[in-house]
Amino acid sequence: MGSFSIWHWLIVLVIVMLIFGTKKLRNVGQDLGGAVKGFKDGMKEASADKPVEGAPAQQVSGQTIDVEVKEKTKG
Repeated sequence: MGSFSIWHWLIVLVIVMLIFGTKKLRNVGQDLGGAVKGFKDGMKEASADKPVEGAPAQQVSGQTIDVEVKEKTKG
């Protein structure tokens, strides 16, 4: 009941390819790769936007923010 052998995984791969087709699987792979690349780029930009250690952080004080609070009701 442990892990599957390589033959089990090859059979699963063949069945998946028969069901979905190679074109659809290729598109899914490209979409997933693009999402990972976008995530990495976003993380790089976020770390670049952080203030440098030792640099004074900007603090805002003395400002009032006027907002309206609405309560959600179940209808």
